[in-house]
Amino acid sequence: MLTISKNLTFITLSRPSLLNLNHTPFNSTTKLPFPTKAFSFTPMASSSYNPEQARAPPALPLPFKIGLCQLSVTNDKERNIVHARKAIEEAAEKGAKLVLLPEIWNSPYSNDCFPVYAEDIDAGGDASPSTAMLSEAARVLKITIVGGSIPERSGDKLYNACCVFGADGKLKAKHRKIHLFDIDIPGKITFIESKTLTAGQTPTIVDTDVGRIGIGICYDLRFQELAMIYAARGAHLLCYPGAFNMTTGPLHWELLQRARAADNQLYVATCSPARDTESGYVAWGHSTLVGPFGEVLATTEHEETIIIAEIDYSTVELRRTNLPLQKQRRGDLYQLVDVQRLNSK
Repeated sequence: MLTISKNLTFITLSRPSLLNLNHTPFNSTTKLPFPTKAFSFTPMASSSYNPEQARAPPALPLPFKIGLCQLSVTNDKERNIVHARKAIEEAAEKGAKLVLLPEIWNSPYSNDCFPVYAEDIDAGGDASPSTAMLSEAARVLKITIVGGSIPERSGDKLYNACCVFGADGKLKAKHRKIHLFDIDIPGKITFIESKTLTAGQTPTIVDTDVGRIGIGICYDLRFQELAMIYAARGAHLLCYPGAFNMTTGPLHWELLQRARAADNQLYVATCSPARDTESGYVAWGHSTLVGPFGEVLATTEHEETIIIAEIDYSTVELRRTNLPLQKQRRGDLYQLVDVQRLNSK
């Protein structure tokens, strides 16, 4: 066990972890109807990162506001980018220090659209106008942005990728969806994401001005092992941009969020696109913030909206004192194996 500031206790494993901060320098410019400048991003490859830092989360920030931007998405990419920028600005004006966007917010959610709307995030600039906007917005507004997800092109592969930008506008982490959405519910919904997308290989946890955040994308939410690894690595908050559908959304969307939060005694935030009944894929909506006791702190229906809610990590300490699950786990009977941590030496 490891005790950190405010007597907050986290489970740690015996070896250091590898954070997903492997990306190349990124210079972003874009020709969009708002002011932009070129930015230079400092590479943070794993070779230059001290993995022992993953043992102890940074000092907890004061309570802060999170903004969940449940956006309508159209087939006009430029419109989607401008619209997302306005929503981020509105959330910041309302006091949000962390803004979360939905899954695939710059494109319709479709295997046919992913290749067309995909961007080369590592190349930056005109090759990735969506992330160029996120970078500039984070820098100008001095906020942390968990940029939902967009289709990413990398060589001959496509990924569903989420970029996290710090308040200085720098790219802090990139998460590629680990668990692809391949389902078949006869008479309800069939979607095979793996027809076009490649699965990511790395859990993503990132230190920000608003705490240590574990990142998942939509279907990643279903796999409790990923959330457990994030909790063991000291995450304060899990963020899942997602787009559950009209079949699984009513049954599982809130249930899974509350389960991940209650099991790991931390905050869980989700952000969905707004519902469009005319689109080929209809999202459930209901973007939500859940507290470390599994309680729903803020949520909405399916319309486009911006939710502003407060996160206070001292609640994590309280709940872990109320229910000392980490001390009560039977490590003599079962263990979570963090493969990356084991292989990091």
